[in-house]
Amino acid sequence: MPELARNYEERYYYRENTQYAQRNLRSVHAEGIGTPRKVVRYQQPKRNEKKIKKNQLISKVISLSFMLTIGLLVLPIGFKNVANSAFTKSPYPNIKTDYKKLLFPTQNYLHNQWFLGELSLNGAETKKPAMLTLDEGAQLTDLENQIKNIMPMFPSIHPSVFVWDYETGNYADINASETFSAASIIKIPVLLQLFRSIESNQVSLYDEMPLTEYYRSEGSGDLQFRAANSTYTLDQLARVMITHSDNSATNMIMSKIGAMVDVNQGIREWGLKQTQVNNWLPDLAGTNFTTARDLARMLYNIENPEFLSAESREKIFDYMGHVKNNRLIQAGLGEGASFLHKTGDIGKMLGDAGIVFAPNGKKYIVVILANRPYNSPAGKDFIVKASQIIYNYMVR
Repeated sequence: MPELARNYEERYYYRENTQYAQRNLRSVHAEGIGTPRKVVRYQQPKRNEKKIKKNQLISKVISLSFMLTIGLLVLPIGFKNVANSAFTKSPYPNIKTDYKKLLFPTQNYLHNQWFLGELSLNGAETKKPAMLTLDEGAQLTDLENQIKNIMPMFPSIHPSVFVWDYETGNYADINASETFSAASIIKIPVLLQLFRSIESNQVSLYDEMPLTEYYRSEGSGDLQFRAANSTYTLDQLARVMITHSDNSATNMIMSKIGAMVDVNQGIREWGLKQTQVNNWLPDLAGTNFTTARDLARMLYNIENPEFLSAESREKIFDYMGHVKNNRLIQAGLGEGASFLHKTGDIGKMLGDAGIVFAPNGKKYIVVILANRPYNSPAGKDFIVKASQIIYNYMVR
């Protein structure tokens, strides 16, 4: 090996072994092979106690200064502005602070539940809803395409359609989850909540109510023209609410069962997320809303024995089987078909929802809603044409 390389290797070896020796601090005896080696244990260097005590003292001084600053400056200000008012009388005793309104500023106008005098906003019950969901089978794309083919004939109409077959569960869906103004179809959940209240022994069909000016409402129905303080049973009110779409009767029923809050509370308990009552009738502005899917689920659960009794179902079907307006879905049904339903009509929306019983035994739910130019007859024409297509497809 060249001398220069040998010197470099020795220096490297010496440096590495010196560091190793310093770490292990071993002393080797030179007496010969097999002589035991004495191990010298490493001792930590002594701590600088003075320096440590000095640093601890500085930390304590800083912490104490910080706490004194908070105690002398922040706490007095907080006591004066917040806590002191709890122990001293206000110079303005007539002015009261409503802390609940400060915490929940929208509660008075944004709520759907009332309990023990308190208003609250609750979501739909999804874990254990009172209503069953529709058991959906195959999607009827052929039927959907047939309805879509006529939509260019009615360019001013924006529809929502839902059809569900009781036998197979097969369904058609065109914008069925889109929110629409409910118009008088909102009377379906009002009717269901009435019978739920009856079954809970909160009210009776034989309870009477006087027609006061507070309930008298314009729009559909003849009750608005009746004598003041004339009395009607809830059975009579429910019947004209559905058969004649009477707005005054609807408001009287809602008032009897707890107003809009009670109806909305029921809707949430049923598991419906997109149906809401926001205004007394007539809701000409269309602020009450629903969807075709929600309406179909309501219609389906009328026959759910866990939701309503057989007696309630018979009464409801009796009302819905005598609706006077037969110019929408019913006008598109074949001869011999019967229809249990409820219609809705305001300037910007026309709709119909019900259960069809065909002569051949076919039974299906159909909901058709149509947004339209104000009072446009095209809305009615579309619903009738769509109903014809649906009926012919379902009974073929």
